[in-house]
Amino acid sequence: MALDGLETILIKRFKPTRKMMYNGKLGYSKVNFVRYADDFIITGRSKELLENDVMPVVREFLQERGLTLSEEKTKITHISEGFDFLGFNVRKYSNGTLLIKPTKESLGNFLAKTKEVLDANKSIKQESLIRLLNPIIRGWANYYKTCVAGEIFSKADYLIHQKLWQWAKRRHPKKGKRWIAKRYFSKIGNQKWCFSVSFDPNNPNDRTRLIKLSNTKIERHIKIKRDANPFDPQWKEYFDERQTRKMLTTLKGRKTLLQLWQKQGRVCPVCETAIDKDSKWSMSERLKSGKTTKILIHSKCRNRQKRNEVFEPATI
Repeated sequence: MALDGLETILIKRFKPTRKMMYNGKLGYSKVNFVRYADDFIITGRSKELLENDVMPVVREFLQERGLTLSEEKTKITHISEGFDFLGFNVRKYSNGTLLIKPTKESLGNFLAKTKEVLDANKSIKQESLIRLLNPIIRGWANYYKTCVAGEIFSKADYLIHQKLWQWAKRRHPKKGKRWIAKRYFSKIGNQKWCFSVSFDPNNPNDRTRLIKLSNTKIERHIKIKRDANPFDPQWKEYFDERQTRKMLTTLKGRKTLLQLWQKQGRVCPVCETAIDKDSKWSMSERLKSGKTTKILIHSKCRNRQKRNEVFEPATI
């Protein structure tokens, strides 16, 4: 909360639409503020602008609140050299492409954690090991699935496979490679070398497998509008649509939406016409008999009722 207001000050001081003199030439300052909790990035046209103009504004803002910039974490770097932020590496390459990838440090920590689990569980059952590793792999994959992570996911899969192979060989020092491969790895669909186990002897095709990072679908993050406030009722429709899109990307979310759709008889509760792939709709809330319930509603019906002030807003 102490940092609230810093962005407003920077916008007023370095107006995006106002040209200023830089090294004898007119140009825009390109000062932009990106923040997550108490971590932030400030971009600028030049190193001199950031050092001589932006830094004093930030230091003065913090000093009024009894805060100072961390000398260890604060640095000025060119976008071509890149920088790390919240576990992501942001860099613009020589071909002009800006790429955001997982940091080397994050990858190293992730692999160290999987190695720690393997080293601490050398004698447990295969299915127990899968249960221990899957949440770790799934969590790391979900955190980075919105960036350029495909190549790093494949690299991590290979390194995890190498560790699993060593884990399996250590358990059976007198067995050959073919026997070990057949015992712990299988082909599922078109993928070979899947670390998996069957729980049902009568149905060997029903197998529990270790998650592969490379199977994670890359989904680009849709940026939230700068002024959007989830506690302001006028932004409720915007956040409802974002939440609906997010739910459609997960199996659990799709099941919830499907249940609502079927419960409503597959129609909009306002106009009583079909909700289908050809109509624009989203999840919303309705206050009925003092209780807030989830519904699926056409966007046009929501807008119409908003204009007529018929639809009772949910309590936020």
